[in-house]
Amino acid sequence: MTGKKAVVMLSGGLDSATVLAIAKRDGFEPYAITFRYGQRHALELEAARRVAACQGVVDHLEVEIDLRMIGGSALTADIDVPVGRTADEMESGIPVTYVPARNTIFLSFALAWAEVLEASDVFAGMNAVDYSGYPDCRPEYVAAYEEMANLATKAGVESDSRFRVHTPLMQMSKAEIVRQGLELGVDYGLTSSCYNPSAEGEACAACDSCQLRLQGFKDAGTSDPIRYLSGVGSGT
Repeated sequence: MTGKKAVVMLSGGLDSATVLAIAKRDGFEPYAITFRYGQRHALELEAARRVAACQGVVDHLEVEIDLRMIGGSALTADIDVPVGRTADEMESGIPVTYVPARNTIFLSFALAWAEVLEASDVFAGMNAVDYSGYPDCRPEYVAAYEEMANLATKAGVESDSRFRVHTPLMQMSKAEIVRQGLELGVDYGLTSSCYNPSAEGEACAACDSCQLRLQGFKDAGTSDPIRYLSGVGSGT
């Protein structure tokens, strides 16, 4: 590693686990940050701890924010998670699983920690290919946030270095992400992506996130090692 610090947003899902491995590959000392925000799929927090431990982060910060107070999403309110949607349906409009301003809130915490750590780099798993319905996963959003970060912080104003938000998965398909992670030794059996898992941690196989994940592994020519209720994947 180069000794250069980076804050990595780690949800415990497939994408963020891959981003963490990429940050390490690129020579950064990773400081992982995870959010307990009232999400119905809180099992992902356990996955984030497993991934952080496996990949050897320098520190792992868990931040608690109760976005259930705001609601407005199937992940934080009493709204059904969509299941069994077709690819065309997933690409039509902003899904009800969108959490209002989530990435803006999360990036703000990551930015604050980076400033305290005297780090200029934040890594995040936004993807505009498989999650194009989310407005805060677009390249123009990330560019705008990065510009704001350099205007709104003491470090951005007084330092010669500039904050950078790295989104290495932005233009990658799910299959490309899986292949990249496997090349870097990511253990996807430790991750959790499902929006509506069982109490035992089994993925539902029917929500948008599960379907995209399963298709990604299929297109990558390999099986998904996690457990699914329907018996798909190799981890059952």
